[in-house]
Amino acid sequence: MIVVTGEALIDLVPRGAGALAPLTPALGGGPFNTAVALGRLGSPTAFCSRVSRDAFGTALLDRLRETGVDVSSVQRGDEPTTLAVATVGTDGSAAYTFYVEGTADRLFTAPGALPAGTRAVSFGTCSLVLEPGASAYEELMRAARAQGVFTALDPNIRAGLIPDADAYRARFQSWLPSVSLLKLSAEDAEWLGGSPKEWLAAGPAAVVVTRGGDGLTVFTRDGGEYAMPGERVEVVDTIGAGDTVNAALLHGLAVRDALSDAGVAALGGEGWTDLLGFAARAAAVTCSRAGAEPPYAHELEPLEPKAV
Repeated sequence: MIVVTGEALIDLVPRGAGALAPLTPALGGGPFNTAVALGRLGSPTAFCSRVSRDAFGTALLDRLRETGVDVSSVQRGDEPTTLAVATVGTDGSAAYTFYVEGTADRLFTAPGALPAGTRAVSFGTCSLVLEPGASAYEELMRAARAQGVFTALDPNIRAGLIPDADAYRARFQSWLPSVSLLKLSAEDAEWLGGSPKEWLAAGPAAVVVTRGGDGLTVFTRDGGEYAMPGERVEVVDTIGAGDTVNAALLHGLAVRDALSDAGVAALGGEGWTDLLGFAARAAAVTCSRAGAEPPYAHELEPLEPKAV
């Protein structure tokens, strides 16, 4: 079981050009997208969050169930669902304005235990910024790592939600000893400061840096550095691409029985090249269609990561 923690929200996506283009609601949130992608790839997945009882919240849970994701760990609340208004650039890149005050997901409380059979837990995005939920997710991250569970972190920086950048950067550094796999975009890395070498020294077994259409690179604790170019595709938008990479990496590690520091260390250049190629292809499929619509396993069968 791979457990994904964090927010599930509604993206309001423009259908047309201009500030007053009609907005279409779409199911979203980085962790939500990651859970859906894992379910579509075929990994046993559970979602751990707090979701509104409103119509949007019900639709979010329905999508998770349809994808085969276990939602028994989801808390519910009467507060509204978080909204994210997307602005899509001419190159397909997306920027967001968030409406988060008094919403259900930020009132998450840490559960007493993880679901039975948990092998990995994924963290990231708004849920690690917005209090009081951020502290609860942080508590869960530290507890999971202390229990020997593989932990993955994608900070997925939303600078507009971070009131004190220096305080967040310090908090990010404090998480690293509790992180097994750090995945972040080149833009996130620049905003946070530091380098893969420095982050690896603080705790993670591997750091994956994504560069959009230019591909992604992994840095490993033993000094390894392996890169894979992006898959060329006609981009509709990039919504959910990074979340798809998260899911593909976790799914690939699970297929290889490598959800551990030792398993990550044993991959080597060939294993990482294969896995990064799989993640790049999965992200390309997501970029080829509107909204966060990650691929199903059958769409990636030629590039399914090889089990060992």
